[in-house]
Amino acid sequence: MPAKRKYPDELRERAVRMVFEIREQTGIRTGSISRVADQLGINREAVRNWVRQAEVDDGKRPGTSAADAQRIAELERENRELRRANEILKAASAFFARELDPRLPR
Repeated sequence: MPAKRKYPDELRERAVRMVFEIREQTGIRTGSISRVADQLGINREAVRNWVRQAEVDDGKRPGTSAADAQRIAELERENRELRRANEILKAASAFFARELDPRLPR
């Protein structure tokens, strides 16, 4: 179960949009995150992380997009479940092989 988010998604989207708008209007990248964070009363690092992830998702920055990260997590979870099931089947097959072997005393 994912952790509860401190800020609603609408606020995140608004903050990221504001940073991109300020950068577009002024042509300056520095200070935009601090300005938006102060205006909205949000931690600067939180806004910085949101902007970075938005840039990755938009293809403006290299990295793993949010959709890819979610898919990777799902595949890893499925892989763990399949490995557990495989171990159970191996143990069961070894048990039944001993039970069905006519050479072994019962």
